Amino acid sequence: MTNPSTTTVDPAEIAKFEAMAAEWWDLEGKFKPLHMLNPTRLDYITQQIASEFDRDLKGDKPFAGLRILDIGCGGGLLCEPMARLGATVVGADAAERNIPVAQVHAEQSGLEIDYRFTTAEAMAADGEQFDVVLNMEVVEHVADPLSYLTACHDLLKPGGLHICSTINRNPKSFAMAIVGAEYVMRWLPKGTHEWNKFITPDELFDLMKNAGLSPVDRKGFKFNFLQFTWSISASDLSVNYVTAALKPD
Repeated sequence: MTNPSTTTVDPAEIAKFEAMAAEWWDLEGKFKPLHMLNPTRLDYITQQIASEFDRDLKGDKPFAGLRILDIGCGGGLLCEPMARLGATVVGADAAERNIPVAQVHAEQSGLEIDYRFTTAEAMAADGEQFDVVLNMEVVEHVADPLSYLTACHDLLKPGGLHICSTINRNPKSFAMAIVGAEYVMRWLPKGTHEWNKFITPDELFDLMKNAGLSPVDRKGFKFNFLQFTWSISASDLSVNYVTAALKPD
């Protein structure tokens, strides 16, 4: 484990997730919204990786030979499926209590995943390089999004793929992601999100460009309250959304 030292880590945000660490794999616990969203996130992620690196998702271990970083990995909800698809996976998190939870679950699942208590900046300073950086639901929790995204850029090999999801900033996102999820449905503890830290898609694209990345795609994650399911939307980025960007060769 590496002790993180960085300007982008927000101690108050880290404390929120450390307090919930033991519940990462409880399907009905505080991370229930992520478990519900995870299949849709994985669909987008796997399609983007397969397209960029010319992999057949129907084949055996289609991501073999790829080195993937999940920054802000939490309990490993994305690391484990990436490992099952054959990738060499590193999961990093600045919340120390998340790491043993992820390690134990991976061991119980028979998966080899390199989990680390560290930050994007510390790994970039060490010269780490990856084919893919997954940066999911993290950028709205850091103190300096541009510095954080610059570190993610530095962690990519030339031609590498950066996938980033976050929450839009508008009245609808306040109603759904904060009032709905935290106060009405009580899926998340009150105060998990701060609306003023949400980032619009255009703002995120500008930040990524300033960090040296080339945005290539963005889609919405849309929740259907009648069916209680998530889906990928090409047009509705009003609340949750995801982007793909490349590090130029």
